[in-house]
Amino acid sequence: MDYPIIPEKITVHLGAPDAQAENVTVSFPDYIKNVASSEIFPTWPETAIRANIYAQISIAMNRVYTEWYRSKGYDFDITNSTVFDQSFVNGRNIFENISRIVDEIFNSYLRREGFIEPLYATYCDGIQVTCDGLSQWGTVDRAREGLLPYQILRYYYGENTQIVSNVQVQSIMNSYPGAVLQIGSIGVSVERIQRQLNRISRNYPLIPKIQSVDGIFGADTRDAVIAFQSTFNLEPDGIVGKQTWYKIQYIYVAVKKLAQLDSEGLKYSDIQKQFTTALSFGDTGEPIHALQYYLKYVGIYNHALTPIEVTGTFDSATEQALRSFQTFYGLEPTGILNLNTINKLNQVYLGILEDLPYEITAERVVPFGGRNLGIGSTGDDVRQLQTYLSFLSDYYPTIPKVSVTGYFGTETQNAVIAFQNNFGITPRGIVGAVTWNAIEEVYEDVSAGAEKSQRQFSGEVLNEE
Repeated sequence: MDYPIIPEKITVHLGAPDAQAENVTVSFPDYIKNVASSEIFPTWPETAIRANIYAQISIAMNRVYTEWYRSKGYDFDITNSTVFDQSFVNGRNIFENISRIVDEIFNSYLRREGFIEPLYATYCDGIQVTCDGLSQWGTVDRAREGLLPYQILRYYYGENTQIVSNVQVQSIMNSYPGAVLQIGSIGVSVERIQRQLNRISRNYPLIPKIQSVDGIFGADTRDAVIAFQSTFNLEPDGIVGKQTWYKIQYIYVAVKKLAQLDSEGLKYSDIQKQFTTALSFGDTGEPIHALQYYLKYVGIYNHALTPIEVTGTFDSATEQALRSFQTFYGLEPTGILNLNTINKLNQVYLGILEDLPYEITAERVVPFGGRNLGIGSTGDDVRQLQTYLSFLSDYYPTIPKVSVTGYFGTETQNAVIAFQNNFGITPRGIVGAVTWNAIEEVYEDVSAGAEKSQRQFSGEVLNEE
């Protein structure tokens, strides 16, 4: 995720990271109430309690935001070990005043001015253990001096410490895009790893710089991925699967110290290129085609969603369909396509494909597989694409014949470009949802017409015997 959210639930490991221990999943407010009741005293001044709770929230959010444990392959978000995280006593009683305060401020966190990530707001008791962060008993002294919570926090963390309030609450979404990234892939996920690999290369110079951070997975991105994989003992295949993705996330967090009090900081300029503008009513073009395609396909299997057609124009029907999707999947129903909605829509679409029996798709055109296809791509979806293009070349002379090999080479690229030129799609030679949808529609129309022509009335009168 690019922007911090308050997780609806958080999974706590009841022990050190590598300990054989139970995982428990609780609501985020209940987690913070437990931590606060375990770490501090309810008899402290309320301003001190609030300052401590802000720090506890921020630490937990930092773990979630950086995917600190998930990126290492663990199946939890945080531990209850005070050596690594903060105290959580499963099943303990919660103090009434702490519960009330948490209910008021649980959707807030700390950050440095100009930075995005939740501050890893380290703290210690200040008596038996001292640290560079907040002193828990020291907050009591500061409160008795008359300092307000934000003043206490700035006393310990610096004057550039901010409290961010009214943060959106939603379920945790893993950052992995759900499909491998390789030669020919395009989109915000590609741009993300390009940017991260370039930053990592400052600490690991053997990883070559990617000259164009443009969201297009080309040869220079592949070479940087191979160098990264070789450096960190992964199979150097130049493909970003789940293991490589999370290794990149982990190393990126480490080199920028995002999970430390002295973080280098993640600025808006570091992520804003990934999603430069929201899409809303009145917009047109290929991004709208893709949005409508996904909404239409998800709607086939979820009848609670408003039906939609693919037109390429963000009209009132698209806005209504998008609102129904956002409402059903727990997002704010803005009717605007933002990053959270894109991620959830992609997640839901890929989930449908995973659960879809083959015999359903075998009788008609196969839906877009969720990954962009381009030079170097291989697999069944490439083979299917080539089958469609080869069929269409018999009816559209401008589309060259394609061999069905399962490998996306220059022959396939030329056929894709010819199709795109023929049907008014930007001729990039890459097959995403828009091009795949167009191929689907044309293939269905032509194949239906071909079947009809074989059975058409011959013009001869047949006498009944």
